[in-house]
Amino acid sequence: MMSDSSLKLLKMKILPALGDTFFMVSISFIIATFLGFVIALILVCCDENGLYPSKYLHKIVSLISNVLRSFPFTILVVALIPFTRTIIGTSIGKEAAIVPLVVALTPFIGRLLEGSLKEVDPSIVQAATSFCANRRQIIRIMLIEAVPSILLNLTTAIINTIGLSAMAGVVGGGGLGSIAIIYGYQSFNDFVMYSIVVILIVLVQFVQGIGTGLYKKTNQ
Repeated sequence: MMSDSSLKLLKMKILPALGDTFFMVSISFIIATFLGFVIALILVCCDENGLYPSKYLHKIVSLISNVLRSFPFTILVVALIPFTRTIIGTSIGKEAAIVPLVVALTPFIGRLLEGSLKEVDPSIVQAATSFCANRRQIIRIMLIEAVPSILLNLTTAIINTIGLSAMAGVVGGGGLGSIAIIYGYQSFNDFVMYSIVVILIVLVQFVQGIGTGLYKKTNQ
């Protein structure tokens, strides 16, 4: 039930938690998107019918991506604790949460972007080839043509990042998830816990609305 103390607690904690969540989501998303683009380009270009066919490189990158994607996030966070401590110096806090977030998101985003690039009409690539475009120019054309799909998939990725950042709170990652666990669930305060859920839902709807709007503008 809602009480004055619960409302006061929520007001005191919500802004710092939102800031921590924004920090985790933005930094991890930017890094994972960059790495995901690299993975997507390797998977598309090194395919047997790609611009740079390489059977073994394609298989290695595909296998690593699939293995990382198969880990439940909470298990991945625990498994990466030694690695996180080596890089960050600690395994607790918003900075430490970025490491497992990037590791979990990179193959996910890579596969999404791979799908976007493979959706490009092959006739466009053939037309570019007929005009003597080199392989770098063809890749640039593919990226431009895939922009609407890329935006839509990146929207999905951001939403997934928000969800994972909340899960990171279970293992001391900070942010909204940590508030929900410590001051909500563990303190038997349903008001705080469900208030965080509502905030996360609003964030997801906000991001989805922006992503959908950008998709429509670029797909006209």
